[in-house]
Amino acid sequence: MCRADGISAEDPPEPAHTGSGTDPGHAGSTDAAFTALLEDSAEDLYDAAPCGYLSTMMDGTIAKINATLLDWLGLTREAVVGRKRFADLLTVGGKLYHETHFAPLLRMQGELRGIALEMKASDGRRLAVLVSSVVKRGDGGEQLLIRTTVFDASDRRAYEEELLRRRQEAEQAYAAAERARLQAEADRERLAATLAVLQQTLLPPSLPVVPGLELARHYHTASPDQLGGDFYDVFPLTDTTWGFFLGDVCGKGVEAAALTSLSRYTLRAAAHHDPDDPIAVLSALNTALLRDPGVGIRFCTVLYGTLTPTRHGTTVRLAGGGHPPAFHLSAEHGSDEDSRVRPVELPGAMLVGALPEARFAETTVDLEPGQTLLLYTDGLTEARDADGQLLDTEGVAAMLVARTGPCAPAAVVADTVAFLAGLPNGTDDDVALLALGVPSAGTSAADVDRER
Repeated sequence: MCRADGISAEDPPEPAHTGSGTDPGHAGSTDAAFTALLEDSAEDLYDAAPCGYLSTMMDGTIAKINATLLDWLGLTREAVVGRKRFADLLTVGGKLYHETHFAPLLRMQGELRGIALEMKASDGRRLAVLVSSVVKRGDGGEQLLIRTTVFDASDRRAYEEELLRRRQEAEQAYAAAERARLQAEADRERLAATLAVLQQTLLPPSLPVVPGLELARHYHTASPDQLGGDFYDVFPLTDTTWGFFLGDVCGKGVEAAALTSLSRYTLRAAAHHDPDDPIAVLSALNTALLRDPGVGIRFCTVLYGTLTPTRHGTTVRLAGGGHPPAFHLSAEHGSDEDSRVRPVELPGAMLVGALPEARFAETTVDLEPGQTLLLYTDGLTEARDADGQLLDTEGVAAMLVARTGPCAPAAVVADTVAFLAGLPNGTDDDVALLALGVPSAGTSAADVDRER
């Protein structure tokens, strides 16, 4: 025989709770305590629940509210039931949201869950809550009343506000960093534009037209944020003689630019004073650098020379002060390498501006048709090859020997620039190139001008 609950009458019922021991007296006391818990009335459970409960008429008038919610708000039951609507318990913002969104949606859908609102306590405090409401309907489906559950969301609101504050701080920090980055970019662009203008004042805007000669140049600064220290120029001395120079000052930046400007204008002035003596010109620059207090212990390396056209080409008187040797290039492909690419050595030449009694060296180079004199700064010789080794003078000579193009200055400069661009690490220093050549026989002046 079985009972309705499915337990056989012959089977003894199992105890609801046996406790942790085997003492019958202990088990009985535990069952009694458990039974006492179940004897709480539904009204007590409603009134002392850990969340707020209230029931309202369909117009929002409060018909019932539990003690928990009253305690949270600091209100009495007499002041609320039948006297206030649910919306009256909300803050101004909460009331506006309730009237425009919450209440209409609740009527349409019949329930809303987990809506964040703020209630106002009697002492003016704001209580962050989560509200869930359900419409109770009659047998005919008519809406009778609204049952609402209110959960205290103060801790959650504090957590969300802290997250929001942290997010706002992060966004503000990011915005400040972005403004700083944009300002830095704008400052860098202005600095680069200013330096570009200043750099142009240290170099000739273009090379002059020298009868019977072809000229080519190239200038590259290693950093757009610093003024370069390389310089060059070609200028007339007399009706038949031209002066030229190429040099490199010690250091970079504004101080180097000041030394570059002093060197360039001193060389031009000294060249006009001693047009027939290249060593005297370098000696004048050496004296000027030593006497100028703004220069300090800075120095430079320079190649200075004169160009004098002849019936068979051009005679170059070349003097040097501590500078890498120029290269004399010939277009005679049938000759050996030493004659096609020959360094113009100036043994014993010392740095300009380093010592009061500095010695400089001079030599003469005869440029014939199809031959070119290439001057360069140490940014070329200090570039590194694919193995990370400095090119040095030997590496530059090997590059020039390997060329297959013509010996015209424009071609020599273009091939050298292309060679630098093809190096894996480029160059870490400024590079200035100046090529002076006599056009091959049959090359017209118009052809030379088009190649400039």
